[in-house]
Amino acid sequence: MAKTVSKANQSQGMLMFTLNLKRQLFAIGTLKIREIVSYQPMTQIPYSHRNVVGTVTIRNMTIPVIDMAAAIGFRPIPPEEYQNCYLIVTDCLRTVVAFMVRTIEKIIECDWRSIESAPSTAGHHIFVTGITRYQDNIVQMLDVELLLSKIYPQYEATKIPILTDVEREKLKSFNILLVDDSSLARKQLADALDGINIPYEICKNGAEGLQLMRKRAEQGSPIDILVSDIEMPGLDGYELAFEIQNDDALNHAYIILHTSLSSEICVDRARQVGAHQALEKFHATELVEAMLRGATKLQERAFSS
Repeated sequence: MAKTVSKANQSQGMLMFTLNLKRQLFAIGTLKIREIVSYQPMTQIPYSHRNVVGTVTIRNMTIPVIDMAAAIGFRPIPPEEYQNCYLIVTDCLRTVVAFMVRTIEKIIECDWRSIESAPSTAGHHIFVTGITRYQDNIVQMLDVELLLSKIYPQYEATKIPILTDVEREKLKSFNILLVDDSSLARKQLADALDGINIPYEICKNGAEGLQLMRKRAEQGSPIDILVSDIEMPGLDGYELAFEIQNDDALNHAYIILHTSLSSEICVDRARQVGAHQALEKFHATELVEAMLRGATKLQERAFSS
């Protein structure tokens, strides 16, 4: 039977801090944060990135320190002001780094669905993923993953998809089911979602997946997003999609089929049986982008109903 292997069901708050003398409020999600410490003397690193101002040793671990103000395009924090700053130690993209900020304000609970997207007129490469408000103050959510990918470009080629907190919390609000008969493919799918802290359930064939979906629907917690292989013994992905579309208790689900076959015929047939998207496997980022499109469609459908 299916089992939940992700450990991503923790709720996420928001840590607010400031980066400049104007005391504008910025924030990051708390799930990325390991600890917050006062500034500590640093060791300089020759030829390091211009925004990496040194390293510190915390709990016997050498951690690079990034001037977050400089990283997002503000005036760098002058060295003579370092001693008044704080270090936010984060664990993101499987890398531990410390972001130096001017002040730590507060950790608050957050309704992630209420966060507004950054205005499209602001540009495509800004580090702000969303905007919210706290006590009449504007709070800008920063994209830690994007910051790290610019400082450490190798992350752009990683198999771990890069999501903003707003995107992650959007996906976490839906029930996700992965179906694949290949143990390797199941591991790849699971690793991709584990790497970005998205909860899911997983089944090893179409019949098991259909059984689980019916059970969840009866329990009042139906599957919202299905990601299924096409080529499976017994009930294949096409048949699974067809069964779902013809069951009123299940057919609200957004269906993504993936295949190892590079063929337009597979894509066309997937649409014919009711799948919303069809992908060639395996590309983690494309898969997560497809799931985000599904989440957006489901939200739009809920708002219009």
